[in-house]
Amino acid sequence: QVQLVESGGGLVQPGASLGVSCAASGHTFSNYAMGWFRQAPGKEREFVAAISWYGFPTNYADSVKGRFTISRDNAKNTVYLQMNSLKPEDTAVYYCAADLFGSGTPEVGDYANWGQGTQVTVSS
Repeated sequence: QVQLVESGGGLVQPGASLGVSCAASGHTFSNYAMGWFRQAPGKEREFVAAISWYGFPTNYADSVKGRFTISRDNAKNTVYLQMNSLKPEDTAVYYCAADLFGSGTPEVGDYANWGQGTQVTVSS
């Protein structure tokens, strides 16, 4: 099992940028596809972005394509989500997730390991 800890959430204004990180420990990080998901109050958890265990390709939800960028640094056991041009509808708890030898799918059920989440609020 890999343990995941997110950080970097916060309150920003619409149009701003924010980066969140997810640090992994307990297993060989480079063997895992990593995904970012989010959940807003009263809504189901939804896919945001993913990156395969070998770093390519990446996969994005249509709602964030062109604004968000997922990346990973296997030497630091960390996956990042850079969020630009944030909108109020991006407000949610953001979770990172790990899928052993995965290809970076958008399916919640494919990820066996989850972090505790970090709150991102976009509001003026």
